[in-house]
Amino acid sequence: MDLAALFTYPIIQGPMAGGPTTPALIAAVSNAGALGSLAASMLAPATIVDQVAQIRALTARPFILNLFVQNTPAPSDADVDRAVELLRPVWSSLGWTSLPRPASWCQDFDAQFATLLAVQPAAASFTFGILSKEQVASLHAAGILVIGTVTTVEEGLVWQEVGADAVIASGIESGGHRGTFIGRQEDANLPSKQLWPAVAHALAIPVIAAGGIMDGVDIRAALELGAVAVQMGTAFIVTDESGIHPAHRTRLLDGHGHTRLTRSFSGRYARGIENRFMREMAAVEEQCPAYPVQNALTGRIRAAAASNNDPELMSLWAGTGFQRARPMPAAELVRTLFNEMQQA
Repeated sequence: MDLAALFTYPIIQGPMAGGPTTPALIAAVSNAGALGSLAASMLAPATIVDQVAQIRALTARPFILNLFVQNTPAPSDADVDRAVELLRPVWSSLGWTSLPRPASWCQDFDAQFATLLAVQPAAASFTFGILSKEQVASLHAAGILVIGTVTTVEEGLVWQEVGADAVIASGIESGGHRGTFIGRQEDANLPSKQLWPAVAHALAIPVIAAGGIMDGVDIRAALELGAVAVQMGTAFIVTDESGIHPAHRTRLLDGHGHTRLTRSFSGRYARGIENRFMREMAAVEEQCPAYPVQNALTGRIRAAAASNNDPELMSLWAGTGFQRARPMPAAELVRTLFNEMQQA
């Protein structure tokens, strides 16, 4: 099976960790002829099994399962104490006398990978790192297509070398986290319309375009620049089936503000709508520990903000085109995008 066999329309719903990619959303997208993606990076193996079962109860169509490639860190107590102190202005504003420590820094990737092999989705995509040739071979042996996420031509060539079936080329306009794993994240700053053709020209495997794609005109432009399909996150995050928090949805749909990159929420650069958390941490964000330690430390803060319906302390992930996001059922969005693409 090749990538094109997985969809009728060359549209992939992006994996958005933290709740937006519900089984209902993934199934609706795939049933409509596009390709849904489950963001499983923050899910325990048992939860992955359960959510895959829910998806399969709703659709017989293919879907993607996405994981972050990562090692479990072991920060020193002193490093954690410094990170907690950097966050003091934020957690103290909640009336807390201390910041609760997380029970773990992240899910165990090896256990997640074993679960991926067991549940056998049609395809798996990977962000933040790269697999070994042996891992890619094991996925292929299980009948799973392998898709890497890249932000530079160099990263694309490395994924091709280990045997990936395709890559997602994620431009600087992308919402949330991108997949930079070679060099400094700050240096992987090509705009989408420069990155897509550069990667497509350099690689022999298919390229999926991501970053700032919001309508059918954008899709047509990406295909003309060498992509075989597009991946869209922000466009799908406000669909009816999305699990996005209502306060996040409201901020996206009111169209106010602007997005920028920050590493203060997670320890990796990610794009979101600027809010008080980002402004208060801006001066010290370069000192924050790397993902996933910072992400785990801010987890309780973000959870409290969600409980309080306070978007100022939430990670409001969004791409640069968020003002063009359209609330509607996911299947209707797929049809709308395809019709726009045909007319472009």
